[in-house]
Amino acid sequence: MSEQDEYELVDSETVFEGRIITVHRDTVRMSDDSTSIREVVDHQGAVVILALDDEGRVVLVNQYRHPVRVRLDELPAGLLDVEGEPAVDAARRELREETGLEADTWHVLLDLYSSPGFSNEASRVFLARGLRPVDREGFQATGEELTMTVEREPLAKAVHRALSGSITNAASVAGLLAAVHGRATDWRDLRPADAPWPARPQA
Repeated sequence: MSEQDEYELVDSETVFEGRIITVHRDTVRMSDDSTSIREVVDHQGAVVILALDDEGRVVLVNQYRHPVRVRLDELPAGLLDVEGEPAVDAARRELREETGLEADTWHVLLDLYSSPGFSNEASRVFLARGLRPVDREGFQATGEELTMTVEREPLAKAVHRALSGSITNAASVAGLLAAVHGRATDWRDLRPADAPWPARPQA
């Protein structure tokens, strides 16, 4: 018997259903046969792109994040909100729309559960290299994207900023640190861009 078999979903009630998230109140039977209530946030999942140019600079976007009421420097990212769209295609689309860039080579850098204590949100961080400018194909910025800015800075500087607390987006920090390891090992641990992703939330 696996550890998962020790935990049974007894009941699930939808508390809230929104555009991006749904909140459930789940009753779970624990390993000692008691039951506990868990509030769970269902999330569509996301892709994150660590775009690294030939000079070793990483592409960062800066945008306002309303829940924390500040602007953050982050890696380009976006929701998996197009039904049936492969994750790497979503990553290509987000990189193009947010930065006006395309990449020749794509690999999986790492997979993350963002907050597994209360959400099934999963993020796949891609490494994109061989960058070139491209037309945004009619993309119209809305909301926070209207004031989004795009910059490049050396990977080492971005990592230093993450360690000093000026880059705090979790997936961005993880991606930056993974890129340091990846570059040090000549990228030998990378998975192909279409590698299986069992943790991706299902619609």
